[in-house]
Order: sequence, then C-alpha cells, then structure tokens
Amino acid sequence: MMSRKLLCAMLLALGASAQAQTAVSPAKQALVDKLLLLQQPGIEMAARSIVERPAAQMMQEVGRVLQTQAPADKREALGKNIEADAKRYVDETYPPVRERAIGLAPSTLGAAMADKFTEDELKQLVAWFESPVNKKFQQLSGEMQSSYMQKLMTDVRPIVEPKLRELEQQVRTTLGAAAPGTAGTAAPKAAAKPPAKAASK
Repeated sequence: MMSRKLLCAMLLALGASAQAQTAVSPAKQALVDKLLLLQQPGIEMAARSIVERPAAQMMQEVGRVLQTQAPADKREALGKNIEADAKRYVDETYPPVRERAIGLAPSTLGAAMADKFTEDELKQLVAWFESPVNKKFQQLSGEMQSSYMQKLMTDVRPIVEPKLRELEQQVRTTLGAAAPGTAGTAAPKAAAKPPAKAASK
C-alpha cells in the first residue's frame, strides 16, 4: 500500500508540473487577451463562413434544379421561398456558432499564443495589429479580394463551365435523372451526321 508521504509527494509533483504548464504571467495573459480581441472579426468571419458556405452550395444546386425541373411559371416563387428558408437558417444558426467560436478561442488560439510567443513578441504582434498600415490593409483587403475573385471568375469561366456541365450530365445519368429516351435519341443523331457529310462530298 502506498504511504501517505509518497502519495503527498506525487500529488505535489503533479500539481507543480500542471502549474508550470499552465502558468502565464498576468502581463502576458493581458497581451494574449488583447490579441484575441483584435482577431475577433476574423474569428466571427470564420464562424459565418462555416454557416453560410453549405447554404450557398445548396442554393447553387437548387438553382440548377429549378432551371431544369421546375415549371417555368413557378420557378420565381419557389426560388423566393427557398431563399427565405436559407436566410432563416443563417439567422438562426450563426449566433450560436459565433458564440462557440469566440468561446473556444482562448483555450486554442490563446493557449497557443501564450505557449509559442514570448511576451516581447506578443507586444510586437499587438503593435502590428494596431498599426495604421495593418488597419488600412484590413479595410481594403475585402475590396481587393472581391475585385480579384471577380476577375478570376471571368477568366476561368470558359474552363470551368464546360467541365461543370459535363459533370452535371454524368451525375444525372448516374442517378437516372436524365429524361427517358434522351440517351436513345442522342446516339442516332450523332450517327446520322457522318453519312450526311459523306453524301455532300
């Protein structure tokens, strides 16, 4: 049976070890807290992206389905109803996700900064985040990225759209979503073209 003295010594050793791993000076913790506050807009943006990205992807798919399968006279009304549902999803889901993202930051981002950076390095980071140059960059980064993405989308559209249509057709064929007889009628038309060209020669 373990003696009381040995047990006490082990508990003291474990306590000292845990304190050494988690102890952060008040000055350093204040810097970490300030950095977390300065990074909160980015944390909130990440939370919003988690919520909005799947909804945006779903809406793209819905748009394709409406164009190909919904009656023309009902597409607009259906689209508005689905957009309202998607907005309600974002409005209801974002606040708790944002709260969780902010709440998780101290034990993850904050702990990493406290462990990986010295107090002097944290001071330099705070100075950078608060500098006029960084603030200007943050203000303009959204506009710059938007302009870049618009140009990129325009440039790559001729590459992406044909491949995307090909993929959509493959998916529809695999899922049996193609209209009955489509595959059967397409082949004879393709086969009929070569003889016509040969006759014209």
